[in-house]
Amino acid sequence: MPVTTGTTTMATPIEPVETVAFDARTFERLSQAYRRLDHHDVAQAWHLLEAMHVLGQTRLLPHARSHWAMLGLAWRTRDSAELSGQFLRLLLVPLGHLLGRLPLGNTGRANIGAFQPMAVTPKLWATIRQFQSSPDS
Repeated sequence: MPVTTGTTTMATPIEPVETVAFDARTFERLSQAYRRLDHHDVAQAWHLLEAMHVLGQTRLLPHARSHWAMLGLAWRTRDSAELSGQFLRLLLVPLGHLLGRLPLGNTGRANIGAFQPMAVTPKLWATIRQFQSSPDS
């Protein structure tokens, strides 16, 4: 199981990766913003889904929800590489949680290795913080 202390989580004892502590309200605010978004703004849609993924990846259901939404966006944009990548990730989510092997900080997109931990980008941090502090975001 990942160990969380403050904002540093360890995917394994030798791989420290900075991540965001899960907050259900913030996850729901991001999810609502995504659903309200004009989906012609594909870049912003992906950005919100990546923020949801980074925030929710340490919890099984939010993690799966973020990949399900990514699968839906890949379908709507007819992005076959992203579609197959999201399908694979949906299959891997339960296994990753069961084994405690989550690539923390990973944005969840198909163009990133499914097992690659990442530092959370400043832009994603800013978006998550915006939705933490603003109930009407």
